[in-house]
Amino acid sequence: MSVGTVTEVVVEDKAVLAEGVVGLTLRAAAGGDLPSWRPGAHVDVVLGDGLVRQYSLCGDPGDSRVWRIGVLKEGPGSGVVHERVRVGDRLTVRGPRNNFVLEDVPRYVFLAGGIGITPIMPMVAAADAAGADWRLHYGGRSRPAMAFLGELSRYGERVRVHPQDECGLLDLDGILAEAADALVYCCGPEPMLAAVEERCPPGALRTERFSPKPVEGTDEAFEVELSLSGRTLRVESGRSILETVEKAGVGVLSSCREGTCGTCETPVLDGEPEHRDSVLTEAERADGGFMMICVSRARGPRLVLEL
Repeated sequence: MSVGTVTEVVVEDKAVLAEGVVGLTLRAAAGGDLPSWRPGAHVDVVLGDGLVRQYSLCGDPGDSRVWRIGVLKEGPGSGVVHERVRVGDRLTVRGPRNNFVLEDVPRYVFLAGGIGITPIMPMVAAADAAGADWRLHYGGRSRPAMAFLGELSRYGERVRVHPQDECGLLDLDGILAEAADALVYCCGPEPMLAAVEERCPPGALRTERFSPKPVEGTDEAFEVELSLSGRTLRVESGRSILETVEKAGVGVLSSCREGTCGTCETPVLDGEPEHRDSVLTEAERADGGFMMICVSRARGPRLVLEL
């Protein structure tokens, strides 16, 4: 699926899923099927006034008639969804795009914190349908603030709910000690993700972030050669590659501008990127074949990009 796919949708239903969380059911405005997707995918929802926000698809990938998203009221974009979006409204949506692909393995441990449950929902359903061995540990502030508890109850003891006001924080040491031979999928707030990353061995963890991962790096100027347009531009300190190429009139698809959505992923033909995104895996970073030009920079004086 091209990341540039644009779909006009109509809000078919809007419902409260939990305290501070609403769910939207979307159908194609022109009728017919929506673009297909797999567990872990998200879409960019255009909300007007320059606001574009990414929301994970949390419904059934087998139902091509509708998409479902869950939105936590947090920040200006989600405020628009909660307060202004109504049933019958038309929205522009880009994607789906998937940086959180569910791999085919015999055993999974799913970790969700708060609204991080949204991409995990279809993963749990897919793992269960495949007959895999899996467990879900779902943490939240309180039961009333945790979406989808009713839907998850059908899985019985495979789902373990950890409301913080009843149980405290997730016992990550205990949970991950039992996950030695499992692939771990985790989505939630940054402190949770950082704690899980500290405890998981290399290659055993897949994450999805809603906010950028803290990074450190240099901010020196460098040159970027655009192989398709035959231009060489200087990326100044304090300015991103994306901003530089846009100022030069080169069109690049982008969305979050903070390294979390993957929209601006660009092939690297020469040079070494300094990766600052929250999307690529360690193996993809080491390969150096792609970079997110909204945040990442160069480790040396020059990069050659396929732009």
